[in-house]
Parts: sequence; structure tokens; C-alpha cells
Amino acid sequence: MNSRYYNKVDSVDIYDIIRSIKDPELPNTLEELNVVQEDNIEVEDDTSCDHCSITILFKPTVPHCHLAPTIALCLRQKIEKQLPKPSKVTIYIKPGTHQTEDEINKQINDKERYMAALETPEISELVDRCIQEDE
Repeated sequence: MNSRYYNKVDSVDIYDIIRSIKDPELPNTLEELNVVQEDNIEVEDDTSCDHCSITILFKPTVPHCHLAPTIALCLRQKIEKQLPKPSKVTIYIKPGTHQTEDEINKQINDKERYMAALETPEISELVDRCIQEDE
């Protein structure tokens, strides 16, 4: 694909994609729960190449959130499905907001691990429900 077919991507574009993701346990969006914020998204989009690099920091709702890896999967999947440009997505828990952030950060950025998680029907279905747009 040629980069001339794409507009430059910025943090506002990414925030618009991810803010409507639903929390896996609560009836709210990640935006409503303050899990994602535009200020915690960095995008490097060099128009001379066909992809961009996206880094997202997110803040789990509680310091012991057991669904933090699932939230990261939702972020990654929604961007992959809706961004028309190939991207390298790196996701981290915002420092100091989770008890096991280092372990989870390694897990959610290990391609083999997150691809294996998505092969699990229950996890895949949960991610799909969370990223589904309301009609």
C-alpha cells in the first residue's frame, strides 16, 4: 500500500476509535470511566512510509483490575479493525495505576501471547462485544 492513500494519523484519530470501547464488566465506555484519555496517546506517523507507530497508556478502573489484559486486547483489536493504515501498536498500563503493571505490560505487548488469547473463543467473544459499536 502506498502512503499517499492515507491521511496523516494523530492522537485524536486514535482516541476517536478507542473511546467508545465498552468496559468488560461495567455498562460504561472506557472514555466515561477515564480509562483512556487523548493525552495518553502518542502517534508517530511518517508520511514517507506506509505505517504509523501508536503508543497508548491506559488507566485501569482499580489497581487490582483482573481484566486489564482484556482491555488492552480491545484497544488493539479496535484500532486494527478501524484504522485504514497498518500500525505498530504498543500499549502500557499508566505507571502507578495497577499492582502488577510490569507483568501485564509484558503480556499485552507479546504478540504470541495476545494472538493466543484471541484464539480462545470466550476471550474473542468478549473482545468483540466490547468493541462493537452501538447501532
